[in-house]
Amino acid sequence: MVDWSQIENFRPAEFECKCCGEVVLDNSFVQTLDLARTLASIPFTITSGYRCEAHNKAVGGKPTSSHTIGKASDIKVSGSRERFYILSALVDAGFSRIGIGSNFIHVDNDNNKADSVVWLYS
Repeated sequence: MVDWSQIENFRPAEFECKCCGEVVLDNSFVQTLDLARTLASIPFTITSGYRCEAHNKAVGGKPTSSHTIGKASDIKVSGSRERFYILSALVDAGFSRIGIGSNFIHVDNDNNKADSVVWLYS
């Protein structure tokens, strides 16, 4: 359960599942993401937060997606400078699982998966 009174930069609606509106989030994930947003000093637009299993399947997510357990989000990226600020802040905040797409950055803190990894989406 997230204590939203302790989160400065985000609101629950930003993480809602696109198909059912449910929000299930890990408190540690949201706190670390909030810290990263503060460090970056630029807005983070969440394009995909929590995903129920049906929505995850509909968007082609892996069955073991960290989105389905509230430990992942995708952040919109508009250009190389913004990508740099977001990536730097995510690492400085303590994230060690980051995926880079052409217009988004995936970040998660799923401790059931390998850490110290960065991958690319094609």
